[in-house]
Amino acid sequence: MKKRLMLFTSLLLTFTLVLAGCSGGKTDDKKAAGDNKTLTVSVEEIYKPYVESIKDKFEKDNDVKVKIVTKQMFDQLEAIPLDGPAGKAPDVTLGAYDRVGGLAQQGHLAEVKSLSSDDFSDKEKNLVTSEGKQYGVPAVIETIVMYYNKDLIKEAPKTFAELEKLATDKKFDFASESGTNTAFLAKWTDFYYSYGLLAGNGGYVFGKDGTDVDDIGLNNAGAVKGVEYAKEWYKKWPKGMLDNKSAGDFVTKQFTEGKTAVVIDGPWQAATYKKAKVNYGVTSIAKLPGDKDYSPFAGGKAWIATSYSKNPDLAQKWLAYAGNADNAFKFYEDTNEIPANETARDKAAKTNDELTNAVIDQFQTSTPTPTIPEMSEVWTGVENLMFDAVSGKKEPQASADAAVKVIKTNISEKYESK
Repeated sequence: MKKRLMLFTSLLLTFTLVLAGCSGGKTDDKKAAGDNKTLTVSVEEIYKPYVESIKDKFEKDNDVKVKIVTKQMFDQLEAIPLDGPAGKAPDVTLGAYDRVGGLAQQGHLAEVKSLSSDDFSDKEKNLVTSEGKQYGVPAVIETIVMYYNKDLIKEAPKTFAELEKLATDKKFDFASESGTNTAFLAKWTDFYYSYGLLAGNGGYVFGKDGTDVDDIGLNNAGAVKGVEYAKEWYKKWPKGMLDNKSAGDFVTKQFTEGKTAVVIDGPWQAATYKKAKVNYGVTSIAKLPGDKDYSPFAGGKAWIATSYSKNPDLAQKWLAYAGNADNAFKFYEDTNEIPANETARDKAAKTNDELTNAVIDQFQTSTPTPTIPEMSEVWTGVENLMFDAVSGKKEPQASADAAVKVIKTNISEKYESK
């Protein structure tokens, strides 16, 4: 009997310890889960105040702590492939549209199952689409626009024919180079700026909405026509416009000093013009000859979730939350960057801000920047396309053909396994 009692006591003690261990394990698991319920959001320093302003509601609604990491956007995007497998990648971040495709195809981004058609048109959706799937929520849109000096001309030229006439005005002659004129300037040796000229005439990067790498239209008749037209302008411009490294500074200097009436540039230049106290106006780019629309690249940024998130469901919720109409408009209020969310964009348009409406109007004729990885080979391949043609080094068709050959060769060598 005594032995049986001792055995029963021993078994009871063992059972009690097991229960205690199980109970302690559950408590620790819950604690660990609570400790890990943190969502890491990576943004550049300038966007940190915005994230701080909207995170409290998200934290409360989702019982989560939002941790903000500040890092340059492109540095963060470059780091994801290495940081992800090492467990150091953020849950969500802002990413340039033209980087989405490459990261997605390499498996570094989480797919977004659906984007509301009430908030985004197909054009915005295409900016985050790769191989038929969406990998982010569009945050902001961006295009180049046209600035003009209100002290030099009464209203913005609506056609390039008007710009051509303006370029005959002797008051815009460039003093140190006889026969040249700076009434209108555009940094067309930079493909980002000149693409709208080529595309407006019928050129394109890739066929099938920017997805067919076997169909490159940068040397077709329309693209070459655009290059030929640019060549006529370079005959009127000072030699400084041929130096791609310094042409941008030259354009800015001439405009801020009141020696140029009209320039094509990005919305980011507005701050420089304000600082220089230029009485400027801004609008969509003038119509090309033949009443054709200038069709620049549509760029910007999206909220994206990495595929390495420890809280993938929360990451998806953040994308939807940050990209909704209210928060997209607040982003606009804080940064003056134009919302991709159409509801927020309509609200932004009603502020009657000139720059805002210029970008919105120009976006209508813009071309979504291809998001496929092969786009990186385009930027490299076209570096000399415009320079070789307008400098007389090559004929426009030959220059365009050479650029396309480089693009095709690089794509073949780098993506031949695909």
